[in-house]
Amino acid sequence: MPSLADAQPPIALGALDGRYRPAVAPLVDHLSEAALNRQRVNVEIEWLIHLTDAQLVPDVRRLTPDEQAQLRAVVTDFGTDDIAELGAIERETVHDVKAVEYYLKRRLPAIVGDDAAGLGELVHFGATSEDINNTSYALMVRGAVEQVWLPRARALVEQLATMARELRDVPLLSHTHGQPATPSTLGKELAVHAHRLTRQLRRVARQDYLAKMSGATGTYGAHVAALPDADWPGIARAFVEERLGLTWNPLTTQIESHDWQAELYADVARFNRILHNLCTDVWSYISMGYFAQVRGQGTVGSSTMPHKVNPIRFENAEANLEVSNALLDVLASTLVTSRLQRDLTDSSMQRNIGTAFGHSLLAIDNVSRGLDGLDAVPAAMAADLEANWEVLGEPVQSAMRALAAQGVPGMDQPYERLKELTRGRRITGDDLREFVRGLGLPADVEARLVALTPQTYVGLAPQLVDHLDVDPVDAPDAG
Repeated sequence: MPSLADAQPPIALGALDGRYRPAVAPLVDHLSEAALNRQRVNVEIEWLIHLTDAQLVPDVRRLTPDEQAQLRAVVTDFGTDDIAELGAIERETVHDVKAVEYYLKRRLPAIVGDDAAGLGELVHFGATSEDINNTSYALMVRGAVEQVWLPRARALVEQLATMARELRDVPLLSHTHGQPATPSTLGKELAVHAHRLTRQLRRVARQDYLAKMSGATGTYGAHVAALPDADWPGIARAFVEERLGLTWNPLTTQIESHDWQAELYADVARFNRILHNLCTDVWSYISMGYFAQVRGQGTVGSSTMPHKVNPIRFENAEANLEVSNALLDVLASTLVTSRLQRDLTDSSMQRNIGTAFGHSLLAIDNVSRGLDGLDAVPAAMAADLEANWEVLGEPVQSAMRALAAQGVPGMDQPYERLKELTRGRRITGDDLREFVRGLGLPADVEARLVALTPQTYVGLAPQLVDHLDVDPVDAPDAG
């Protein structure tokens, strides 16, 4: 039997690079191994330009605008041949960042001519590998979040908010603890999820992406030894903030502490968990017949039962959200710890960032497609409401309590009297109206309660939908 490992083109080991690749492919530009190497090349080039612009080293000239443009083109033109070349160099160096340094030095002669030897010594000058890696990961994660994940997540929340507004007036029987409870509207219940998700997106949008450029133990030791008169913290801060657009971290060990990553992943994981809750609620509404899966459903629901249309989009989303959160949780909990001034646990751990975001992105895609295939079924909701008149025990006893507080006679023990009428039994509208008419209520209160039905007992649910605001406040630019 031939080995599948030898098949060409190579067969993906994981589902994200296999059957689900179309949904997550945009993340490859940001969180793949190739994207990491491209970003390392970018940081090394920008560091070289920054050092030469600052004229720190005597007799080392500035790079001309054309030379800077040619260097930056190494990043913009980075492709499959470059990936292969870097891989070959890394097999010799057995060090990924050193391979990037050598890769760049190979290109300098064609760009700067006879000055390549001298300028080449400023490639990776004063930097430890983590200086290149932490800045690269900050840029990668920021790009993935702001250009891919956030736009997809916002589009989903807006889709959900649109559904909430369209269904704001459709009454449904609530279920607390799985039992019939005070009615609401389908729109209001969807709006709750949209509101919760929006809060998390705003937290993600405000995220700081921290970085450092301070050497082997965060002391600028090599920098000061080589060029003692330079303002190295100022140079590093200008590089991080002005060149890269990140937030400078002034106090670190060899590594940037990754606390910002833990904060971000916790917020994304919380978004995932709220989205998971939406999936379980929608799944339940489908099982109760409140939603019908009819639009865009050309799929086979069951291999043996032709009548079935399984809620697979929401089930698939649940599974992917759980995988995503398992990874996000372990990233957040482990990245904040590094033994003394450095260990390499973060190096392996951070290579899972793309997978964590990939499963979240896949879930977002599934939920969006699942919502697209739903139609509300008001008749099913109305039938459940009509079968549960006992939920009106709450407003009747509440009205009686208000009257009792005002001193109206005959309103004693309202809760107990409604409990006796409704608990453990079904009542009809006639049963409730007869009970209400026998209470001796003021005429206006009696008329209001007699007119009440489970369908109309929704309080302010429709108006509450109007509080929903999913505009991306404090959102960063998408570019």
